[in-house]
Amino acid sequence: MATARDVIESYRDTEKIKLYERAIKRAVESLGREVRIMEFCGGHTHAIMKYGIDQLLEGYVRFIHGPGCPVCVLPTGRVDMAIELARNPEVILCTYGDVLRVPGSQRKSLLNVRAEGGDVRMLYSCLDALRIAEENPSKQVIFFAIGFETTTPQTAVLLMKAKERGLKNLTVVSNHVITPAAIQHILNAPEIREIGKVRIDAFIGPGHVSVIIGSKPYEYFAEEFLKPVVISGFEPLDIMQSVYMIVRQLREKRAQVEVQYTRFVSREGNVKAQKLVAEVFELRKEFEWRGLGVVPYSSLKIKKDYAQYDAERRFLVSLPPPKEHPACICPKVIRGVAVPTECKLFGTVCTPSNPIGSCMVSSEGACAAYYKYRHGGH
Repeated sequence: MATARDVIESYRDTEKIKLYERAIKRAVESLGREVRIMEFCGGHTHAIMKYGIDQLLEGYVRFIHGPGCPVCVLPTGRVDMAIELARNPEVILCTYGDVLRVPGSQRKSLLNVRAEGGDVRMLYSCLDALRIAEENPSKQVIFFAIGFETTTPQTAVLLMKAKERGLKNLTVVSNHVITPAAIQHILNAPEIREIGKVRIDAFIGPGHVSVIIGSKPYEYFAEEFLKPVVISGFEPLDIMQSVYMIVRQLREKRAQVEVQYTRFVSREGNVKAQKLVAEVFELRKEFEWRGLGVVPYSSLKIKKDYAQYDAERRFLVSLPPPKEHPACICPKVIRGVAVPTECKLFGTVCTPSNPIGSCMVSSEGACAAYYKYRHGGH
């Protein structure tokens, strides 16, 4: 009987990878030009760098790194909000690990606030916020929720359980964002649509997100913008197969959504999880993404039925306009306009142990991937 390791190793089979390498190169040669593919997800960026797929296909396929992960695209203004909330002595602010290290406008992070005495806690599961709230009835517990569609169902469950238990001291700041809207925004960006500075032939679609939402939401812009989308797994053979599927579409002049990650992704996705999200959340009219600016209908806010658990309604935070570090080019990296090594801070001032920008903070960020796999950082 095959073990889990056997299954994983089958997606790292060197001979099969070489077969796909030859097939991809032959197909690209028949096109007569380099193929440019944006991978939206930072997990794919790290896999491409870790296994040297970009070097294996150099001159044939160019990978353009996209938004990466929710931490990468979290705008400075939201970081400033979290810091301000955490400085309230009546508040216990809880969030996921990487968020703690993202610098705000004043070069301070939530870790700095904790060092100054603020009660800031890292969670592995958002449901731990329920226990913290019950153990600290005299405190206001705020969960600073962040994530693509992958983690939104868990936050929905947290809010439903808080309501069931009648908790009065637990609220949530929703920073949950939606990936299809962001991909459409990227395709409408001036650099791509008008200037032609960044040519994108196709997308490697996010794998984990698509487990929840399915492949159906990508069909609109594959048809509208004539860009193939292949939803991929994260092992090297997954990515090589996905690249081949993309190149085959380009050669056949097709622009469709295809799923390589069929062991987890269906067209309809996880309907039960989608219903949980629909029970608690609704679309915001607009939300700012770092690097992309304001993207219409790209994030979720808490519905009125759960308004008492909405920290943005309970705590009014007024802050000056946020400031980005003037030398950090994370916004350009997120839009695919620049690569991390073009940043003057990369690998010198900005490192994983002293991150200046969110793309170096996040374990799935493009800057972190370049540092780890190309800069001798591991």
